[in-house]
Amino acid sequence: MKLSQRLQYILEQIPGGSRLADIGSDHGLLPVAAVRSGRVSQAVAGEVNDGPLRAAQKQVAEAGLTDRIAVRKGDGLAVVKVNEVNVITIAGMGGALIASILEQGKDKLDSVKQLVLQPNVGEDILRRWLIKHQWVLINEHIMEEDGKIYEVLTAVPASESSLKQDELYRAWELPGSSLVLTEDLLMQLGPLLVKAPNEIFFSKWQLEIRKLQDVLAQVARSDQASAQHKQEQLRKQIEQLKEVLACLPKDRQ
Repeated sequence: MKLSQRLQYILEQIPGGSRLADIGSDHGLLPVAAVRSGRVSQAVAGEVNDGPLRAAQKQVAEAGLTDRIAVRKGDGLAVVKVNEVNVITIAGMGGALIASILEQGKDKLDSVKQLVLQPNVGEDILRRWLIKHQWVLINEHIMEEDGKIYEVLTAVPASESSLKQDELYRAWELPGSSLVLTEDLLMQLGPLLVKAPNEIFFSKWQLEIRKLQDVLAQVARSDQASAQHKQEQLRKQIEQLKEVLACLPKDRQ
């Protein structure tokens, strides 16, 4: 069984000896690989939909791991018992949905020492949730696979981190520019990603600029009174992002 690059990277973030819950486990590939690798002693594969649930059950059975991986049907962290796991992975959903799953299952997080999260969109929403609930990012990774760009966020409880939130999101001035990377901008760009930008990071934000330019062109055709204000906001956002990309070092991989 070969994992995708995305799932392989998520697997590598899981500390050895973990008890894992993989929420939205789809075909159960990640928990099977995690147990087989020796990183995980016991796992829960959670799925809300019948099709992926059956696929995960089959995957676990064929791997001979039914005694170590529990495949459960349920919504979010409802599939996990209190104090059952110490690592949670959630991948392939929007950031708002992942934040909602964590919010609704907060009572299950007391025993959790690490979150590995891969939002498809809305990364800033997820970063805001992590800050609000005292989880500190220890790693951010951006990668491309099959023409799609993914960000993987790894966080630990603030009590377990030597890095503090105010250090992570402290505003700083871009070298060669008067632009200050505010807390809001760091939430959007990723406070760790922006300090070590790779080629994929630049590709993502160049694409985002093009999307914003398309929206600006549409708004410019509107006769509504609010359109002018919206145009100004979009122009400011575009220029800000362009300046960020122009001033960040390009030789870091």
